[in-house]
Amino acid sequence: MLKTIKNALKTPEIRKKILFTLLLLVIFRLGCYITIPGVDMVTLESTMDVYSNSVTGMINMISGGAFSRLSIFAMSITPYITASIVVQLLSMIIPALERLTKEGGESGRRKIDRITKIITLVLALVEGLGIYLAYRTSGIFVDDTVLTGAVIVISLVAGTSLLMWLGDKITSKGIGNGISMLIFAGIVSSFPSAVIAVTELVMPEGQFSTVGLLTAIGVVIGILVLITGVVFVQLAERRIPVQYSKKVVGRRMVGAQNTHIPIKPAMASVMPIIFASSFMTFPAMIIQLFVNDIEAQSGFLRVLYNISIATSAGSVGWQYVLISAIIYLLLIVGFTYFYTYATFQPAEVANNIKQNGGFIPGIRAGKPTADYLSSVLSKVVLFGGLFLAAIAILPMLTSIAGINSAFGGTSILIVVGVAIELSQQLQSQLVMRHYKGFLE
Repeated sequence: MLKTIKNALKTPEIRKKILFTLLLLVIFRLGCYITIPGVDMVTLESTMDVYSNSVTGMINMISGGAFSRLSIFAMSITPYITASIVVQLLSMIIPALERLTKEGGESGRRKIDRITKIITLVLALVEGLGIYLAYRTSGIFVDDTVLTGAVIVISLVAGTSLLMWLGDKITSKGIGNGISMLIFAGIVSSFPSAVIAVTELVMPEGQFSTVGLLTAIGVVIGILVLITGVVFVQLAERRIPVQYSKKVVGRRMVGAQNTHIPIKPAMASVMPIIFASSFMTFPAMIIQLFVNDIEAQSGFLRVLYNISIATSAGSVGWQYVLISAIIYLLLIVGFTYFYTYATFQPAEVANNIKQNGGFIPGIRAGKPTADYLSSVLSKVVLFGGLFLAAIAILPMLTSIAGINSAFGGTSILIVVGVAIELSQQLQSQLVMRHYKGFLE
């Protein structure tokens, strides 16, 4: 990785792309500190401290601390992610969108991108209005007039729109996927506070603690093991061999080819965790909108609220954490199957192989090939789903023992995934520009 970065910096064109990406990420981080108009900072700080262990804490982590400051980037890029998921799901249901996605080419991609951005603005408007209504009664705003509410909502929507633009520019003129890089920068910005939290385990209140030292060593070892596991699963793949017979293309004979279909356990990446966490935290968000003092109440709503926030909070009872972990596990595995089969369709792949004169050794073309691919995919996806669930649930289980990690397995999964993608893109661009040198 370090050698790849060193070689990339020696190439003028790639160096310009890296510097351009860093410049836009700096703009993103500066925007995280620009608070929207009409906010009482003293009241805001005390209010966010109260909700730091709820669903607000997870949103704040993704936004790089922007949500706790109610900055113009408080909603981060989450409306765009949600809109992308909605468009992907709609393309599976609506035939016109499906044709646009598969057969539209560059024009179709632009139309899909335009539809995604329109849905993003609608979702950002709804989410901005929800944030204003949720925190209006807490006194963090200077006043609750219609004009103040309009300024706050417009500021939040404008911040999300600016992040969409930054993401597009990073993708087109910089390095890596723009949206992934913004999420990456937001999570990485919390690493210094995580290091400080681990240091405080060793030196609580300025005094050395042997138990704290052992706990800190265990946390560091756990993080290293987790990173190793994520890298292994991200790069792992099951290769299904495919052979193509000789055929005539134009006026020439194309020889037989041997290739393979790579099936990755982490084909769905972090999307099942995003789906599952959104599903889990949705009840807490709705309850917070309509019940102001839910923390001080009891009954069914409080139980539902505790189960909902247990995925991101360590202050609830162990019984809520266990119930939430089981539901979270089932949701992640279920969404992993759903998302993988939505993006990789065995019947369609088998049909393409058959049309191109190919076959899997020992398997007949057509339906037997589709059944075989489906069987292999289900086993590989089960492993990937259980791995994703283990990553997401491990910090929840450690919180029962009183060990609250500053950043969880989901953050590590996103950071490592983006880092691997970035490294591969740098290597591919270096190969294109120094092809001869790499061969030698």
